[in-house]
Amino acid sequence: MRKIDPEDFRVKPDKKVDLDKWPTMVKPAYHSREEYEALLAEHTSRLIAQQTLLYASGSYALLVIFQGMDAAGKDSAIKHVMSGVNPQGCEVVSFKQPSSDDLQHDFLWRAVRKLPERGRIGIFNRSYYEEVLVVRVHPELLHSERLPKELIDAKTIWRDRYRSMVNLEDHLYRNGTRTIKFFLHLSKEEQRNRLLKRIDSPEKNWKLSLADIQERKYWKQYMRAYGACLSDTSTRTAPWYVVPADDKQNAQLIVSRIIVDELKELKLEYPKPSPKRLRELQQIRKLLTKS
Repeated sequence: MRKIDPEDFRVKPDKKVDLDKWPTMVKPAYHSREEYEALLAEHTSRLIAQQTLLYASGSYALLVIFQGMDAAGKDSAIKHVMSGVNPQGCEVVSFKQPSSDDLQHDFLWRAVRKLPERGRIGIFNRSYYEEVLVVRVHPELLHSERLPKELIDAKTIWRDRYRSMVNLEDHLYRNGTRTIKFFLHLSKEEQRNRLLKRIDSPEKNWKLSLADIQERKYWKQYMRAYGACLSDTSTRTAPWYVVPADDKQNAQLIVSRIIVDELKELKLEYPKPSPKRLRELQQIRKLLTKS
């Protein structure tokens, strides 16, 4: 069994990322399906325990962001890693194309409205980072955002958006929200195989559209946009992790390990009752024994 070291996948602050040099496959942390299931169950059990502490303490929140190309495994990672977590303490938000209402506001607005409350885990399936990914690959989308013309400057707009995102995450950190960001790094060949499986599996047909295939033409542009984004927005307090995603099971083990480690770093404890609360509990005990 290969030990998972989160530092192997973390993008260091100010490190220039060339995704051609980052692997989409690494030696797995398991040798068999049974070992994978046992490891995932262990990680999930630890995550459930940490999430219970997070919910009970009510001081911190955790924001987990998933980004990646179509078929990178975002949905399955969320499904498997978060299985068993109390739904009361966790919310998944999937960001599609912005609505007309979204476009009336700044690009961070719709995401800020969905940030997790203290004591909860919020999961963004795609996020505000689409604004420097798909919008950068297709800059014509900027015109639908109704920005003043003088603000649409190709030399500055992406840099300014990176700064807005980093500033938001710094602000969240200072107010008790920890942010972890995962880029599921998939090879173009593996994406092709997975998209073909969506055709062959009737229960997955709904996941595939011609638009998905059209976007494959822009693969190199997307890799450059992701590389620039990861380079400029991975910070000490809100890091990016580039997770090799050609092996879905191994990617899930890496993601779950990183989330558990992040929660453990908070050193959460159950709230300690005050003397007044202890007296109240004793009074409740007396009433219960008499009833």
